[in-house]
Amino acid sequence: MILACKNISKSFGTDQVLANVSFHINEREKAAIVGVNGAGKSTLLKIIMNELSADDGEVIFAKGASIGYLAQHQALSGDNTIYDEMLEVKKDIIELDNKIRSIELEMKSADENKLDSLLNTYTNLTHEFELKNGYAYKSEITGVLKGLGFEENDFSKTASTLSGGQKTRVALGKLLLSKPDIILLDEPTNHLDLASISWLETYLLNYSGTVLIVAHDRYFLDRVVSKVVELERTKAQVFLGNYSAYADKKAMQRNALLKQYYNQQKEIKHQEEVIARLKSFNREKSIKRAESREKLLDKVDRLDKPVTENTQIKISLDPRVTSGNDVLTVKDLSKSFGSHQLFNQLNFEIKRGEKVAIIGNNGTGKTTILKILNSVIAADSGEFKLGSKVQIGYYDQEQQVLDMDKTLFDELHDTYPDLDNTTIRSTLAAFLFTNDEVFKRIKDLSGGERGRVSLAKLMLSESNFLILDEPTNHLDIASKEILEEAVNSYTGTVLYVSHDRYFINKTATRILDLTGKKLLNYIGNYDYYLEKKEEMEKIYFGVSDSSQNTSDSQTASNGKGSVNAITYLNQKDATEQPDTPGNSAVSSANGKSDWQQQKEENARLRKLQNQIRKCEEDIEELEARDAEIDDLLSQEEVYTNVTRLMELNQEKKDIEVRLQELLELWESLA
Repeated sequence: MILACKNISKSFGTDQVLANVSFHINEREKAAIVGVNGAGKSTLLKIIMNELSADDGEVIFAKGASIGYLAQHQALSGDNTIYDEMLEVKKDIIELDNKIRSIELEMKSADENKLDSLLNTYTNLTHEFELKNGYAYKSEITGVLKGLGFEENDFSKTASTLSGGQKTRVALGKLLLSKPDIILLDEPTNHLDLASISWLETYLLNYSGTVLIVAHDRYFLDRVVSKVVELERTKAQVFLGNYSAYADKKAMQRNALLKQYYNQQKEIKHQEEVIARLKSFNREKSIKRAESREKLLDKVDRLDKPVTENTQIKISLDPRVTSGNDVLTVKDLSKSFGSHQLFNQLNFEIKRGEKVAIIGNNGTGKTTILKILNSVIAADSGEFKLGSKVQIGYYDQEQQVLDMDKTLFDELHDTYPDLDNTTIRSTLAAFLFTNDEVFKRIKDLSGGERGRVSLAKLMLSESNFLILDEPTNHLDIASKEILEEAVNSYTGTVLYVSHDRYFINKTATRILDLTGKKLLNYIGNYDYYLEKKEEMEKIYFGVSDSSQNTSDSQTASNGKGSVNAITYLNQKDATEQPDTPGNSAVSSANGKSDWQQQKEENARLRKLQNQIRKCEEDIEELEARDAEIDDLLSQEEVYTNVTRLMELNQEKKDIEVRLQELLELWESLA
């Protein structure tokens, strides 16, 4: 183990956020913390980093472990350029390089006696320089910056001129270059485009240290993590596997717990009926038997009903009017800002019932297309035409359609005065606004909460053509799943921009990839796009010869600015980055006493490592037994057997005491 959280508790006023949260992360493990918005994920990271103090509990790191942390918001400022900020991380290598250059100059004029000493120093420094990958640090910086979506002409931009998203990417780049033993990342994909997210996935998969991530990007979590720590209603639960494995196990667990709860409730009701019946006999023996049963019933460890409200929420999107078959026609659309051209002569059509996703790197003009279609800004040239009876519902990620002085309830009620209170509150509840939260003022909400209110308004609009700009930004996973189901069941037409690959894969029937100032058209979801992408770009942009057009692959130009990808190539991309092993210095011991001392030290370290390994094995065994007891306690033949029930409860208490002892022992050994 490299990190352990023991019984972490935290409250803000009367609101308990975390209660006795315990888990551990092993060396080189990639783990995620998941939960709904407000579950305490970022709070837990801040407690681990000692930016917040816990009310109770402790955080333990393995001795000597270095830690790096990326918060959601960065306060990067000053006159340093992006490249200079990266160089700050490599300051030790730069200083080493300067020393080597200085010694080289000294050696040119040194006498013979001094030359030997300088040569020894020079050899040691150059060896250290090699071990730190000094000869490649500049290319490493360039590779990380380009991987995170910066172009070379961005490298000279100063920190004070950067957007919030760009500052976060710079901070992430600095963190990755510093290569700590443990990396803590809070929503690292929020400001990355698809290419950058894919690059970061590969980087973290090959990272030799430990990674702990808070993220709502399910595709990202599926690829990167092998352990999930779930925060739910102040408690923590650990699941092995990626996000999909966690989701499956969680669903099975919830169903099993629900079944156990109802079975227990049925048995309790039965016992209460028996007790009432015995008492009704009004005889001394029957009353004593009833009292005996009551005592047994009081000792039953009653199960709480599993919480399922998020999974039960449904949203229905029903257009008021059915549009014509031709919903949108775009011809020769072009847009530039100054000398910077975003796209040129785009042509595409959208038919009724399609769910079309526009994807592409940051800065290519995806949001600009949506703003042109909503007449927020004008195109430089070209035109678009809406079909018969088309009514647009627009979701703007900047939430410009909200009245900041209104409450959530009034915002929806004033927009749709014919709706009853129950419908409005149910819609707000679908986006996790419940009870008195519906009377908060919009100006007091976070950006993510305002986004959820905008989506709630859109759900009620009864439009038949939804245009959505990053609809899943700042939504937690439960809200994303609700939105996915709503979009999939929607009988109208949807055009949206998104970086959420899981959402795209679940909802898109067609993908428009804005690349090279043109649109490439893929008839399918995100998995289909991945399989087709490389082949289509080779064909359209002339990267390879025209022999790529085979009998099972038809491509056709759709006007001047888009290309249709009609077929399925059945190819998969598996890109692996080769490991780059570092050179290691081998030093020989001088003299028998040194050798003996080294031997004894190695033996001591081996013994210590064996003790730590044994301690970790004991912890895993006890945790497994604790989980086994939990399963047993939910079985009818156990919870109705008082003797067995008492035995298991006592064993569970003993395990808790022993686990505490073992964690303290591990702490001292580590």
